[in-house]
Amino acid sequence: MSSNHAGKAAGAAADTAERLLLLLKTRGPHSAAALGELLGTSGENARQQLGKLARQGLVAQRPLPGGVGRPTIEWRLSEAGHARFADGHAELASRLIVSVRDTLGEAALTRLIEARQAETLAQYRQALADSDSLEARVQRLAEIRSREGYMAEWQREEDGSLLLIENHCPICQAASTCPDFCRSELAVFRAALGEGASVERTEHVLAGARRCVYRIQES
Repeated sequence: MSSNHAGKAAGAAADTAERLLLLLKTRGPHSAAALGELLGTSGENARQQLGKLARQGLVAQRPLPGGVGRPTIEWRLSEAGHARFADGHAELASRLIVSVRDTLGEAALTRLIEARQAETLAQYRQALADSDSLEARVQRLAEIRSREGYMAEWQREEDGSLLLIENHCPICQAASTCPDFCRSELAVFRAALGEGASVERTEHVLAGARRCVYRIQES
C-alpha cells in the first residue's frame, strides 16, 4: 500500500473512531452492531474500532443480562472517554469558585450566581421572544444550549410532553463544586419558557446520569 493510501486509511479510521465516541456520548451505550448501523458501516468494522478505543481507555464493554446463547456486548464511554468532551476551562472555573467562596464568602458567591442567572435569562428571553408556541421555544432553547456546548436536542413524547436533552455539561466540574449552578439553570429554563410551562429535571449528571434531561409540558 502506498503512503498516500495508508494515510487515507488512517484518516478514515480516525474519523470513524471520533464518530463512535460522539455517538456513545450523545446516544448512550450501544452494541457494536447497532453502532455500525448508525455509522452506515458493518458491525465488525465498528467492533474493530471499538477495540482500538478500548485499548486507549476511552470505551469499555459489558455483557447485557438475559437472552439465550452468546450474550450481547454493550459498549459505553469510560471516564476518560467522557473527559474527551470536557470544557478546557473547567478546572479554572472550579478554582475561581473556591477562591470567591474562601476569600469573599458564600454570600458573594450567591450574588455572582444570581448575576449570571439574570444575564442568562435576559439573553434567553430575547432569543425566544418571537417563538409563538412552547414547542418552538423548546426547539430554540435547544439550539442555544447546543451553541453553548451542551450538545442539546429536543423531542416530543407520546404523552405530548417535550424533552430537552443535554448530552454534555461543559460546567460539570464547576457545578460539582457549587451545585447552585444547576439550581440556577433550572430556574432560568422555567422563567424563559414562561408561566404556562412546567419544567422538571428527570435525569441529572451530578446524580450519576450520563446526561441531563428536562421534561417540559403545558401547565
